[in-house]
Order: sequence, then structure tokens, then C-alpha cells
Amino acid sequence: MQRLLTTKEVAELLNIHEKMVYTLVADKAMPATKIAGKWLFPQYLIQQWVENNTINIPDNARLLTSNQRLVVLAGSNDPLLDQTITLFNRSFSGHLAVFANVGSTGGLQALRNHLCHIAASHLIQDDETDYNFQFAAQEFDSMPVVVNFCRRLQGLLFRKHNPLEILSVADLAKPGLRLVNRSLGTGTRLLLDRELHKAGLRGDKIRGYDYEVGRHMDVGLEILAGRADVGPGIETVAGSLDLGFLPLRWERFDLLVSKEVFFEKSIQAFFGLLQSEHFKETAHNLKGYDLTMAGKIVFQDGQ
Repeated sequence: MQRLLTTKEVAELLNIHEKMVYTLVADKAMPATKIAGKWLFPQYLIQQWVENNTINIPDNARLLTSNQRLVVLAGSNDPLLDQTITLFNRSFSGHLAVFANVGSTGGLQALRNHLCHIAASHLIQDDETDYNFQFAAQEFDSMPVVVNFCRRLQGLLFRKHNPLEILSVADLAKPGLRLVNRSLGTGTRLLLDRELHKAGLRGDKIRGYDYEVGRHMDVGLEILAGRADVGPGIETVAGSLDLGFLPLRWERFDLLVSKEVFFEKSIQAFFGLLQSEHFKETAHNLKGYDLTMAGKIVFQDGQ
């Protein structure tokens, strides 16, 4: 059993008057238990109570660490990542992985601000030969560990049988065509904007360019519902919704994690799934994924 403190010991620990301890207990503001008419305080709960009530924290403090039971991911949306999180929650009883869909840029910023353990990102760099390192260098003083999750095929989604004959990015300029787009800060939007620039097209001249949705699947559903004709997305959505697909490029989708928590048990358990047969089988049942590098640490050129 964890050590139980008396009111006097709690007062000495917190350097406050014993009467204040009774006041906090009466207000139900401090964790306590009553045994045989005497208030007792589990020491570990008092320590947690102090930490949870700490409000004056320096900006550079480490605000989020793994408690060996919770893994917080944030960043780019991906159907295989969603299924991997489900697999983790099923495989490790008493543990929980949760995900915030905030786009690749949002994921890096969340990791920088200690709001998550793992950031999911697929931001193509200016030279188009690498991913994520350029953007991570702008966010972090010390580069996080970069672990590959997968490679996946990005392109354009459109209705089955391609009635508008969309054969290249240049065809997005066709009169009457309706685009559905992804949000600013997502790797998919960054790729589309680069491809539009190469084709000599301006986004503000394309109908629906400002019509943004939050997930790859949402792009496909808008097209399937007839509210849009085309949108950027990954091949697995086309396969799931029986849509047409024009491939643009294979991209690297990475998971970034701070060195401080990389070796913690729950983080390593999550990365360990990327080598499991169940994970590989899940990806095999989806179109447009390559797991050649999955689970491997990725190093920047020159490292």
C-alpha cells in the first residue's frame, strides 16, 4: 500500500498551517480518505495534486510526458494510422492511444508545445526529395526522433469512370469543375499547391479551392455525394469508396517523437506494432501503402 500521511505531515510537506489542510479537505479541494474518524492522505495523490495545481510554469518546461498508459498523437489524418491506434488500444489492456487531427503543421506545433507525444507529418520539402526535416528544424531547437510510419500514394480523387476526363493537374482549370480541398497546414494541401504552381494554375481561379474538409475520407465522401468533382487525397480512399484516382507521387509519412519520451514503455509499444504481422496485414488490405520503411528511424541527409 502507498504511504498514508497525517494532516500534520501534509501540512509540513506543503509548508502550510494544519488548519489550512482541514479547510482544503472540507472544501473537497484536496484528496483525502477518512479511516476510523481520522483524515489520511495517500502521499502519491498529494504529490499529483501539487503538480496538477502548478500554474506558474516556464515556457520551456516539459509539459507532457508519458505515464506509461497514455499515448497522445497529433497531426495528419490517415486511415491506416486510425486502425493502428485501434490495434494499440486492443492489444494493450489498460493503455490508451488518442489522436488529434490538426494537420501535419499542427502536429509539429503540438509536439513543440508539449501537447502530444507523437506528431504525424508528411510535409514535402522545397527540394521535393525529402519530407518533414526542413519543417521540424523550424519548430525545434533539438531535432526529434523521426520514425517512418509508411509510404503512401497521393493523387487526385474523382468520380468513377472519370466523366470529366481529369488526366493531369492542369485539368483542374476546366470550366465548371468543382474542387474540394484540404485545410492549410496539411501535407496534402501543400502538395496540391505545389502541383498547381507547376501547372501554372492559381488556386483562387478554381471553383471550390476554398472549400476545405478535415480528412481524406471527407474529400471522397464529398465527391461520392456529388457536391464536388475532384479533390486531393490518397489512393486508399479511392479504393474504399470505389472512386477514380490519378496518382501524383509516393510520399513519406513519418511519426516524430521527442527524445525525452522515445524510450518510454508505452511509446516503444506503439512503435513495436509497426513490425507486427497484424499491422502489415491491415495495410495489405488497403490500397496505396508501402511498408518497406515502416518502424525504421529516418535520418536527414548528411547525418
